[in-house]
Amino acid sequence: MQQTSTHPDQFESSLLGQLSTVDRFLPLWIGLAMATGLALGGIFPDLNDQLDRVKIDQTSLPIAIGLLGMMYPVLAKVRYDRLHDVTADKPLVASSLLLNWIVGPALMFALAWIFLPDLPEFRTGIILVGLARCIAMVLIWNSLACGDTEAAAVLVVLNSVFQVAAYALLGYFYLETLPGWLGLEQTAIDFALWDIAKSVLIFLGVPLVLGALTSIIGRRKKGDAWYEQQFLPRIGPWALYSLLFTIVVLFAIQGDAITSQPLDVARIAVPFLAYFALMWTISFAWGRAQGLSYPKTATLAFTAAGNNFELAIAVAIGTFGVTSGQALAGVVGPLIEVPALVALVYVALWARKRFFAEPGASVATL
Repeated sequence: MQQTSTHPDQFESSLLGQLSTVDRFLPLWIGLAMATGLALGGIFPDLNDQLDRVKIDQTSLPIAIGLLGMMYPVLAKVRYDRLHDVTADKPLVASSLLLNWIVGPALMFALAWIFLPDLPEFRTGIILVGLARCIAMVLIWNSLACGDTEAAAVLVVLNSVFQVAAYALLGYFYLETLPGWLGLEQTAIDFALWDIAKSVLIFLGVPLVLGALTSIIGRRKKGDAWYEQQFLPRIGPWALYSLLFTIVVLFAIQGDAITSQPLDVARIAVPFLAYFALMWTISFAWGRAQGLSYPKTATLAFTAAGNNFELAIAVAIGTFGVTSGQALAGVVGPLIEVPALVALVYVALWARKRFFAEPGASVATL
């Protein structure tokens, strides 16, 4: 790894040139994964029943494998010996908690009621997604945008802790209490708090422990140079492979609902698109105004804009059923979130060149 002087006009092309083929064409691969999933759902209409025969907790084994495979390589990149520096950054941590647990849920609630006042099932599903803060794919978007990996790991862990403690309470507030105060229709819902806690512990806790052990032991035994230049490049692509696999399975399960209700899917997509654009922009601008560096600003924006659609889907299916409108809204979430956040990766790289990079700044090249 060497440092070279690069003009900001060359920064984005230099950085994108370092990405693998899978990274550079990620939107294309995601589109193909969605199409493949829809096709498989049409060919095998009983696929959901087949997948549900073997489960980890309440999640079918193939989806569970995809989720775990998606998390582990990214968490193995973290320098866990430097995490104390991140937690000491009080402006970053406070900003993340504010954006994730106050601004984000309130914004999704408002957008759901603005765009879907006559569709309560879809509206409820969208609100459930808004309450499920990022703990998975956001690590991939943050990595592609050259965000702060250690900061992202810490914020993801904080979100997970708050998610276990606050998801059920926030669900009650946004589906029953707040609509009652505003004279709107209320939704009665019963959350199983321990089921949510188990989901978070399994799909974040297991890869987090494995990633931490791999990083600490690997760096200690082999050194940072070997770990970063030989080991990480070998396991890194599996995060995206697992992401694509997970998308194929999810879209195969809900393929019939998506293709048979195109207008409903389009209506569900509108508040999601508005949410991702607004939440990312608000968070990025907030980080810039707080004087955070680009890596931490990007991390703040992506961790605030991303959502844990896996948890939202699990809660919607467990509470309302696999064929419910709430479950359909949860599945449409990643359909919109994935390409939206991929596009925002490129926006972030442009913003770095425009608002953060300086002439003569050093950029790492392989």
